Order: sequence, then structure tokens, then C-alpha cells
Amino acid sequence: MVTYIDAKSAPLKNTGQIRLYDEEAFEGMMKAGQLTATALDHVAEMIKPGLTTDEIDKFVFEFGMDHDALPATLNYRGYTKSSCTSINHVVCHGIPNNKPLKEGDIVNVDITYVLDGWHGDSSRMYCAGIPKRAAERLIDVTYESLMRGIGVVKPGATTGDIGAAIQSYAESERCSVVRDFCGHGLGLLFHDMPNILHYGRQGEGFELRTGMIFTIEPMINLGRPHVKVLPDGWTAVTRDRSLSAQFEHSIGVTKDGCQIFTKSPKGYDKPPYL
Repeated sequence: MVTYIDAKSAPLKNTGQIRLYDEEAFEGMMKAGQLTATALDHVAEMIKPGLTTDEIDKFVFEFGMDHDALPATLNYRGYTKSSCTSINHVVCHGIPNNKPLKEGDIVNVDITYVLDGWHGDSSRMYCAGIPKRAAERLIDVTYESLMRGIGVVKPGATTGDIGAAIQSYAESERCSVVRDFCGHGLGLLFHDMPNILHYGRQGEGFELRTGMIFTIEPMINLGRPHVKVLPDGWTAVTRDRSLSAQFEHSIGVTKDGCQIFTKSPKGYDKPPYL
């Protein structure tokens, strides 16, 4: 049985309890989230064929250092990069490298900055050049899936309502929802309770309450939902090699809905950005 607890009285570790944060915490999350969103805006202006994901990662690290923020993934459980870059059939946790992006590649860039102890976690899809129509449609469906999930968030709703909104829409568009990864509680911890499944039934799961902070980050495949993790221990790919896409926002539950901490300052919500 998961319980809810005032975040100020909870230990700084995942205890299985759901933390309820106050307005001051929301302000800290907004600053961290906007820093991450600003970095993702800059990435939008970098992406093109020939760019390497190592170059993206180098920018992410240096931008964080310039703003007194630490990339949360750097040295997290042995991960050695400042971001995740997932290309084409890579579902999530792709490791930046020196291989250039090709014309038509789609790539998810996932950044989490820690600013004054608060975690701003967000990811967006990008296109290197002109994507194929199927990839473009997948990106549109994935973004709409995220926003439909966010759209049901309010006190009294449940985590199952979020999953049901995402699943029903994605599957109506002949796409599939990845089951192996989920959204998560956030705040002073990188990964906390509750888990946010991107599939499910209305009314099931945990009740949403004012002060909860978490990510919603659906991974949507053009093919089947099944994934496998490569021998590097991080990179997850679609088993059928179909394209995969993901968008992620960090949000907080307010008394009448929710607040998105990671909205783009430049309005770069989904491709095409420029």
C-alpha cells in the first residue's frame, strides 16, 4: 500500500511513498525544467545530417556547467554521458557516440539537469533533414499521446487515467505503446514514486493529489511494442526494428489541473521547429 507524505518530512531516498510538494518546490522545479527546456531549444537549432550525438552530448554538458547545473545522467549507475540520444529504432537510453546523423534520421534527446537540487527531466524528438512520412506521422502521434496524457491530470484522477488516455489514442492510430519503461516521480530525487504507466484502464492505479510531481514520457512504436536491451546494458531497441519515438515533460499536480515545468521557451514543442 503506497502512502502519501509531505515532501519536507520525507527522507531523501525512494521509500515507496509518494511525496507531496509545496509552492516553493514547484518554483525550484520550474527553474530546473526551464533550463532543460532551453537546452533542448538549442539542440533544435543544432540538429542536421552530419552532426554526431557526441557533439550534442558535449553541448549538454557545457551548457549545464555554464548554468551551475549538473547533468543527472552523468555517472548515474555507471552511465558515462550527459544525455541520452535514441535514433530511429532505439526506444530509449541510446548512448551518444561519434557516428554522424544521416538524412531522414529521427532522434530523441533526453536531458535532465539538477539545479539547486531539483531535477528538470524532458525529452523531444528531432529530425535530421527531411524525415519520411511514416516517421513524421509517428512523431505527431507520440506528441499528441503525451499531451492527451497530460490533459487528464488533475486531483482525483488516477495514474490509470493517464495510461488509458495515451494507449487509447496511440492504438487508434495503429501504433503501439512500449510497456517496458514508464514515467516516474521526480523532484529532489531523479527517480521516485509513483511509476506512471503509459497504458492502463481508467480509474485504476494511484490517485493524483495536489503537490505530486512526476514525468510522463510515452514511447510509441510504429510496429509491435516489444523491446530488447543491447549488451551495453542501456540501449533499448524495438525487437522488430520498427521506428520508435518519445516525448517527455516534467509536471506537477495543481489544485485544478497541472503545471508543465519543461515547456519550450521558444515554442519548439514538436518538429518542425525552425
